[in-house]
Amino acid sequence: MDSLSFVGFFFVFFLSFICSSQGYKFYVGGKEGWVLKPSESYDHWARRNRFQVNDTIVFKYKKGSDSVLVVHDNDDYLKCNKTSPIHHLKDGHSRLKFTRNGRFYFISGKDDNCEKGQKVLVVVMSPNHQKSPSPASSPVATPAPQPESASPAPAPAASAAAVDVSSSNVLFGVFISLIAAAVFL
Repeated sequence: MDSLSFVGFFFVFFLSFICSSQGYKFYVGGKEGWVLKPSESYDHWARRNRFQVNDTIVFKYKKGSDSVLVVHDNDDYLKCNKTSPIHHLKDGHSRLKFTRNGRFYFISGKDDNCEKGQKVLVVVMSPNHQKSPSPASSPVATPAPQPESASPAPAPAASAAAVDVSSSNVLFGVFISLIAAAVFL
């Protein structure tokens, strides 16, 4: 009977781990998308949300009329330096999955939109939810978030931060974990 309890405990632990490793999808600007003058400032939006490793950030804008640049550091962000971005996203539905914690700097690639305030700084928390390191303590050679393929995604929800399908996966995982606990423990 002890080995059956161990198997049950391991199964519940494994399901909990799988469910907790899935991220959320955040739509910058909510229904408005990536625009010059959003109804909620991008700074306020970013401070209001909690970003974690495996989350995805989505920028929606009219293809050809704007773009998103991922820049290296706070200096490039503050000065709106567009000369050598880490990524230049321009497909109108740009998505990046955060693969590490730290600060990520996004600016508009259109004309002087960045200078007019179309930029956002996102702080991604570490998996253990501690405050992310300061830019000075972050290693220089950390990998940048990788753009995801431009496959169609559901329209943004009314909230600026929308939960992707993973919320239903979490509920399913909890349900399965309860069943497993009842059967094995």
